This record gives sequence, structure tokens and C-alpha cells, in this order.
Amino acid sequence: MFVSMKDILEHANVYNYAVMAVNSVNMEMARAVIEAAQEKHSPIIINLGVGQMKKLAHPTEMVPMIREMAERADVPVALNLDHGSKFEDEISAIRYGFTSVMIDCSALPYEENVSRVANIVALAHAKGIAVEGELGHVGQAFQGDDGKVDLYTNVAQARDYVDRTGVDALAVAIGTAHGDYPKGMTPRLDFERLKELKAELRMPLVLHGGSGSGEENIRKAVECGINKINVCTDAFHAAEDAMKAKWAENPKANYLEIMAAAEAAVKRFVMDYIDMIGSADRYGYGEYLAEKEEIVVLKKTG
Repeated sequence: MFVSMKDILEHANVYNYAVMAVNSVNMEMARAVIEAAQEKHSPIIINLGVGQMKKLAHPTEMVPMIREMAERADVPVALNLDHGSKFEDEISAIRYGFTSVMIDCSALPYEENVSRVANIVALAHAKGIAVEGELGHVGQAFQGDDGKVDLYTNVAQARDYVDRTGVDALAVAIGTAHGDYPKGMTPRLDFERLKELKAELRMPLVLHGGSGSGEENIRKAVECGINKINVCTDAFHAAEDAMKAKWAENPKANYLEIMAAAEAAVKRFVMDYIDMIGSADRYGYGEYLAEKEEIVVLKKTG
């Protein structure tokens, strides 16, 4: 099923689990991710980043292909623009057929962040497309941004931000960062802040920079209210490591063998991650439709 990310995350929010959002830059990665979700009966989100689309994952080819694979699956699959920062990024994604867009204006002054995101929300919601915003700033691991507390999400400001923008999900900064952490380092996450954010907002919260954060941190983040976890670097490493191992095993391995090894490794990685964050066995097609209606009732009755 090719669905809105809003439906997926509302369900995760109500039933207290998280869904992977995996950056998938070619056919093999996208297929591995969707097949893993299918076998685990889990919802899944495919991420495509702006830079990734410019370098390799061209949306003219990737979006129709992902949509076709998603429609053949009997678990919910969403396609999300990852870290769009410009108006034209969001509009292009909407036109290409993404089912959700993430607009990252977190490095801008607060009022400008609110204004830009609210504008995109109005346009996207008119098309039935979900929007994720970011408040606080999830920076880069190599710059040590995970430890900069002044970049973390402020709870009171988050309430104002959600009310004024109307976002469907909020990416929060609690101590993670994008990319690879220095060797041997595991970030320290501010779980108390995360609990306060969840209690105040009662909506789907997103963890960016999930790669390299450690299983204990990830499990606790889900327990404290995270519903979407962006995973890019770790998925890439799974593919890279498998390709290197294949070459080490057989220096004459051909292109097909190398790519098949990478795809199989990504699939195994995603299946294991799905088990860790609690989204396994959440969905078949009938359950998805029934529980979607149940959530509507829950929201109306409080």
C-alpha cells in the first residue's frame, strides 16, 4: 500500500512504537527495505534526500518505481522527502508524488521557521500530503553537534510551533546528530526532555541521526515517545560491508553478485531494526484499514 506518512505515524503514536524511515537511493535498497517490511508485517517509510536525488536517486525514475513496489506490498509504505529546505524542494516532491515531505528550517530564526513551514503545510495538506517539521537542530556528528544543548528542542516553544504550523510530525533534537560519530562514541540522549515533549505535544515525534546511536538509546527513545527513526548511515554501511566481504571472499565476484550481496544485507539489517523498534507484526491490509478507523474514533473521543 502506498500511503500517507500521517496514517503510519498516527498509528505508531497511539500504539507506542516506532517506524523506520530508511534512505534508499537505488532500486536494490528500496526493494530490500520494502521486502523486509513485508516479511515483518511492518509499516515502513522510504526517505529520499534532496542531495541524494541530485547525485543518484533521480526522482523521475525512483518515485514511480517505489510507488509500484509499494502498491504490490500489503503493508503500508510511505515516501518521504528528507530534509527539504527550500520552497522549490517541497513543491517538486509534491509534484513528483511523494506522500509526505520534511521541511527543515531549523537553522533559521524561529519566526522564519514557523512562517516557511506553515506555508508548506497549507500547500501539502491541500493535496493530502503529510508534513514533518524540525525544531531545535540536529547537526553533524563530526562537528560535535550532538552535545550542543543550546540546539536541543525547547518544550514550550515546541507547543507554539506545532500550533502555528500544523505539522503532522515533529523532528526533535535531544542529542543525536547526522553521520558517523567518532570511533567508540555513543551519544548521550536527553530522555527527560523527550518525555516532556511527548507529554506536551501528544503527537508523532521523530528522531533524526538514528545511525550509530546504540541499541539501548534507540529502545529507550521509542519507549519515551519516538515514532519515526531516520536511518541512513547504518543502512549504507550494511550495504558497503557486504560488498567488501563479497569481494574479500571472491575477488572475481561480478556486479550482479556484489549488488545481490548488498541488497540481502540491507534487508537483514532492516528486519533486525524493525524488531528492535517494535513495528513488527503491526499490519496486514485488513488490519491497516480497521485500525485506521479505530484511530479516528480514539481521536474524537480523546
